[in-house]
Amino acid sequence: MKSPNDSLITPKRIARKRFDDAEAAVARLEQIYERHTAFLREQFARMLANGSPGGRVRATYPEVRIETTTFAQIDSRLSYGHVAGPGVYATTITRPDLFREYLVEQLRLLLRNHNVKLEVGPSAEAIPLHFAFPDGVHVEGKIVDMMETPLRDVFDVPDLAVMDDAIVNGTFEAAPGASLPLAPFTASRVDYSLHRLPHYTATLPGFFQNFVIFTNYQFYVDEFVERSRLMMAAGDDGYESFVEPGNVVTYSGSDAPEAGHAPDRLPQMPAYHLTRPGHMGLTMVNIGVGPSNAKTITDHIAVLRPHAWMMLGHCAGLRNTQALGDYVLAHGYVREDHVLDADLPKWVPIPPLAEVQVAIEETVAEVTGLSGYELKRIMRTGTVATIDNRNWELRDHREPVQRFSQSRAIALDMESATVAANGFRFRVPYGTLLCVSDKPLHGELKLPGMASDFYRRQVNQHLEIGIRAMEKLRAMEPDRLHSRKLRSFAETAFQ
Repeated sequence: MKSPNDSLITPKRIARKRFDDAEAAVARLEQIYERHTAFLREQFARMLANGSPGGRVRATYPEVRIETTTFAQIDSRLSYGHVAGPGVYATTITRPDLFREYLVEQLRLLLRNHNVKLEVGPSAEAIPLHFAFPDGVHVEGKIVDMMETPLRDVFDVPDLAVMDDAIVNGTFEAAPGASLPLAPFTASRVDYSLHRLPHYTATLPGFFQNFVIFTNYQFYVDEFVERSRLMMAAGDDGYESFVEPGNVVTYSGSDAPEAGHAPDRLPQMPAYHLTRPGHMGLTMVNIGVGPSNAKTITDHIAVLRPHAWMMLGHCAGLRNTQALGDYVLAHGYVREDHVLDADLPKWVPIPPLAEVQVAIEETVAEVTGLSGYELKRIMRTGTVATIDNRNWELRDHREPVQRFSQSRAIALDMESATVAANGFRFRVPYGTLLCVSDKPLHGELKLPGMASDFYRRQVNQHLEIGIRAMEKLRAMEPDRLHSRKLRSFAETAFQ
């Protein structure tokens, strides 16, 4: 239908409504989202068939808001689920079907902590046409090129100016009279990442799990794939399915895929998923080498609000007392990756998270059979330096080596600090367990023969530690894992 302004074509209005039940509120969000995105798809199809609709087409995201009038005395042990003080708080929502469990939990906590009703209705934030299409369906470029009227003259398109990370970066300032943010991301920012994830990983966002392992070597992925396929064939590990690039799905109890189609070539950062109910399984992503990839993929996975992520890869050992195959458990980082300098100043410390550190150390002890003082034979806890120059050894390296020494760094890589810093920035618990694969300062370079033997011996054990550590974290209560040390003075209520 047309609005009173004949130049604006909008869907049939859905009235705002108040709820004291989280599931009912999410159902309303779903209703608005489905109606509004369907409207955009229908109008686009009509335009292709009949030409310009005679006005501008617009539909908006659904919104949930609350208003509090007191400084409620909430349970301070919980780091999320409550607002900082009196005021109106709101957030736009996309894909409520994908985020249903997450939304129900966040809204239920708000109702419990503040004893106020939730208000759900359409927002003022326009849904870009590109984001109105379901997974796997896109606005065909050639069709758009054939249109007489430019697409952006009729439909809203993605606007990067309103898809920034000001909320999570702590730089957001609400306009006078505007509501305060209830969640760390706006709907269009979430949609942007949901549409980038298939491009980078060749798997749909719905397959991603709450516990994510990043690696910088294909050897780890090969081992993860082999293990996962054996687990599916055995059907006795509590995992429901294994998903590979191309959304190739093998279900528990089967030794062959039953859905999907493998891509002709692997994407930039292929992802693999061992799924459990409630997205409580494991995802592994091969991010390749370098901080740019590490930032890119964590920027996008963060909108899925995972419970933890971990870097599991190789590093250069900086101490002569280290041996190839030794482990490094990072408890601090020297950030010379530079890709996050504009979003998270380098003077911001990236603290170790006790829950993650303990889980990793306990798992190393269990898998290796070593404990206490003996564990020091094969694992060092210390600072990891992350740089953006893979061939730093080829220039005058006295100056960087001096900095590494002053920082007490024990290992060097190109991804770990980026993964950890983005975990800190996005309030996602993080950890790092690296394996020493060369010692360039001490003449032990990674040569082909050495590398092959090293990989055969070490990858299996390293991956076993990573998987078991994540399973330990999964066994924790989410409110214990999502530590208050990741929260700032005035945080969003949503985790």
